[in-house]
Amino acid sequence: MSFSFFKQLKPKTPAELVRQVKDSLSSLDTKTMGDTRLLEKSLEEVDKSIKVMKDLLLGDTDTEPNAEVVAEVIQEACKIDVLELIVQKIPTLDWEARKDCVHIWCAVLRIKVGAVQYGLEYLESHTELLDYLVLCYENKEVALNCGTMLRECARYPTLAKYMLESVSFEMFFKFVETPNFDVASDAFATFKELLTRHNSVVVAYLTSRYASFFANFDKLLRSTNYVTRRQSLKLLSDILLERSNSAIMMLYISDVRNLRVMMTLISDPSKNIQASAFHVFKVFVANPQKPPQIINILAKNRERLLRFLDNFHIDKEDEQFDEEKELLVKEIEGLPSLTS
Repeated sequence: MSFSFFKQLKPKTPAELVRQVKDSLSSLDTKTMGDTRLLEKSLEEVDKSIKVMKDLLLGDTDTEPNAEVVAEVIQEACKIDVLELIVQKIPTLDWEARKDCVHIWCAVLRIKVGAVQYGLEYLESHTELLDYLVLCYENKEVALNCGTMLRECARYPTLAKYMLESVSFEMFFKFVETPNFDVASDAFATFKELLTRHNSVVVAYLTSRYASFFANFDKLLRSTNYVTRRQSLKLLSDILLERSNSAIMMLYISDVRNLRVMMTLISDPSKNIQASAFHVFKVFVANPQKPPQIINILAKNRERLLRFLDNFHIDKEDEQFDEEKELLVKEIEGLPSLTS
């Protein structure tokens, strides 16, 4: 009599475990979604298989990840489109599985196998997944998960370039003002990362899309939402004062419309908005090559600006701020008088 059926099943290989993840995610189809009991069972299988894959990549409390296993998992995941399935199915998953999917996404993208980043190469040839992740900001249940995945992608110049140049990037101007504070804050964090992470990519983008970008950005500066105005002012200052963006800065501070926006914002009721606007306004005034139209606006408002600067103080002592304010006063006092 054979007792072979008592023998333990042969352990699955890493590649088989990855295929199990694909199968469990693929089971979340239209038929499953329409049957509550079937959906619950399928989600349990997804939870288990996703956790196993995460532990293979990152280890758990008892075990460190094995380099050979990690390599096999990453290559198989890219080969059979597990990253695509994660993006497609993440809105259906429960909280813990979504969190594990984020860990898997970041690990597959970040970990090299030898000298190759299979995850990066995969996303470079499946950039539509990035557009889908941006649109996930419309779903507050998965917005923060997808935001983390997007910011992981933004670490890489090729993916950041695609996201900036994609039509979906313009959706950020809407998402950063969504009524849900957590979603809006996360969207702004991704927006800022894309506009500050890779200098050469940002310069190329702003140079080619200058007019459309700043037309949209101007709306953020005029927003009725205090947080939006303050964050946007701080980001604008970061962009303009970045050395590699000097040509962009000169374009911006040569435009009378932009000066008028800053002059409005330094009069904002909020001291914090005033302080943030001051750091952009000072660049207009300190510019040694001010165009005539900028000089005219400053000269026309000389007395009002001097009164503002005389009364403008920040809460803490700051020697650099005092020096900058003194410089602006001298610049404005030294402007040529306007002839009537």
